[in-house]
Amino acid sequence: MRCGTAFLAFLLISAHCSQAAAAGPALLFDPSNGRVLYAEDADNPWYPASLTKLMTAYLTFEAVKSGRLSLKAKISCSAAAHDEPPSKIGLPIGGELTIDQALQALIVKSANDVAVMLAEAVGGNEQQFVNLMNATAKRLGMARTTFVNANGLPAPEQVTTARDLAKLSQAVITDFPEFAHYWSMPAMRLGKIRLNTHNGLLKSVEGADGLKTGFTCDSGFNIVASATRDGRQLVAIVLGDATSAERNVRASSLLEYGFHQYGWTQLFNGKTLDNMPFTPTAESVTSVRDSVESWSCGGKKKKRVAKHHKHSAKKAGSKKPAADDKSTAIAAKDVQANAATNASPLELRGSVDTPARTQ
Repeated sequence: MRCGTAFLAFLLISAHCSQAAAAGPALLFDPSNGRVLYAEDADNPWYPASLTKLMTAYLTFEAVKSGRLSLKAKISCSAAAHDEPPSKIGLPIGGELTIDQALQALIVKSANDVAVMLAEAVGGNEQQFVNLMNATAKRLGMARTTFVNANGLPAPEQVTTARDLAKLSQAVITDFPEFAHYWSMPAMRLGKIRLNTHNGLLKSVEGADGLKTGFTCDSGFNIVASATRDGRQLVAIVLGDATSAERNVRASSLLEYGFHQYGWTQLFNGKTLDNMPFTPTAESVTSVRDSVESWSCGGKKKKRVAKHHKHSAKKAGSKKPAADDKSTAIAAKDVQANAATNASPLELRGSVDTPARTQ
């Protein structure tokens, strides 16, 4: 059975690799020693999207561990943080979170406003924090990464690679094991509002225990996914898929492949994150916007659904909004009404949840 599962995982990986337009770089490694089990275009530049928040969390962990910040300390929402687009918590200017709550919101909700709040708390302001991000990336050996903001919102200069994300996630895991529980949280609560993780692998993959998802139209659907079985931890990095479902299949297939073949054969595998030869990279980062299936990106799904509704509207004599749009609007109204009528200790107001630009 184990051999059959491993073979199926290999077939799934191969199938995804053949769809170049729908799948970007990928890497599978052991964070305990940096050993690479699988790599594909690991040095190609890519937009990190909300995988940027791995570094924001790393620097916050560092500040807490050094004693410069306390998990119980409160930080407030500045005008700059308040103005960040979704995905966000939607605190009013002057609203407060503890560092502990902020870390949960950063990782579980992937809140862009909270990323700026933490950047200001750790670095004094976001630009100084970005300087710290880039200095830390250099220290960790992230040779082809540049950060320009703390949350991963679209910026042409903000790029990374699968190998660099592997080095960052390895540092997160090995340097701060005491904070591992943040990455494995399936949900969090702010007052009476429950916020669920974007990481579906936590429910579908045996032993899954983190770390982070990311999405923008240009980067596609990305994930850095960790799982532990029988004391062995592996991390899969998948970038640039057209849908979150395809991203999850590719990442879970990599993990299954790794766990089922990580045995005596790996004794002869000396390839690590540090000694794996660098491969030539494209002159500029690739955008996968046209292949992403999302309403907000103008890609395949939007065009296909728009064509379907145009036909339906013509047939019916009138155009009606899609059911998904209705349910999203109703859900948003319900959440906002709940926040308004059930005053929480955090006094949540404003946009609690709208279609995300980064996840």
